[in-house]
Amino acid sequence: MSTLNKTLLSVALTFAFVGSAFAQEMNPEAKESYSLGASVGHHLSSQIYRQSELGAPVDVDKVVEGFMDALKNKSKLTDEQLLDVLNKRAEKLNELYETKLAQVKQTNAKEGQAYLDKNKAKKHVIVTASGLQVENVVVGKGPSPKEEDVVTMEYSGHLVNGTPFTTRDGKPVEERSVVMTLIPGFQEGLKQMKEGGKSIFTIPAKLAYGEEGAGPVPPESVLIFEVTLKKVEKPGAGKKEGANAMPAGHPKVDQDRPQKMWPHS
Repeated sequence: MSTLNKTLLSVALTFAFVGSAFAQEMNPEAKESYSLGASVGHHLSSQIYRQSELGAPVDVDKVVEGFMDALKNKSKLTDEQLLDVLNKRAEKLNELYETKLAQVKQTNAKEGQAYLDKNKAKKHVIVTASGLQVENVVVGKGPSPKEEDVVTMEYSGHLVNGTPFTTRDGKPVEERSVVMTLIPGFQEGLKQMKEGGKSIFTIPAKLAYGEEGAGPVPPESVLIFEVTLKKVEKPGAGKKEGANAMPAGHPKVDQDRPQKMWPHS
């Protein structure tokens, strides 16, 4: 464990031990003041961790010293010096970030291609001209959707290493969406299914979120979706049934999952 992590862990354990008793002794104004400090501390802690992970060491003791000096308006550096130092550090952090991002992209692209090469050798996997891989687990008997159609589907998604990204626990979610609002690889896969069918889509990064990634999906990630196509409807179908008959859009997602639900583009 790094010195930084040991320091942060020690501080966390100390506060956890005395926090309950201390909170009982505080009046409302004291609690508000303490909460303000704790909020700033949480923000600083996350920044310190992220910068250290990038390879830019942080002296936690000096961070605390600088914070306390600033509160007392007794900074050991002038405003100009502070700005110069922080600007130079920002440039350093940007360089470190770009280097790490390039490494992540290269690694993910290599691992993704290896997975695609292995998966396409499976007996029941169909590889389309675009590079999408589809394995039909259950062949449906209903209609196939077109891009303007509305589909009700149940799906789950994970990365090549098994990490789920559609929900935290990897459980399937049900959604009603217009096909054309989905990422290209998912659209193409749905069009090859029939209502009532179940398929596995293995989607190359270029047909998913590409070089940028999205939320918990890292850049250059191959995505694997297990999809059950429950219903296919023509545009405007069921309008007389009320507002709930229209596509629900993006469902609620777990905590830090973005409101824009997968597999939307």
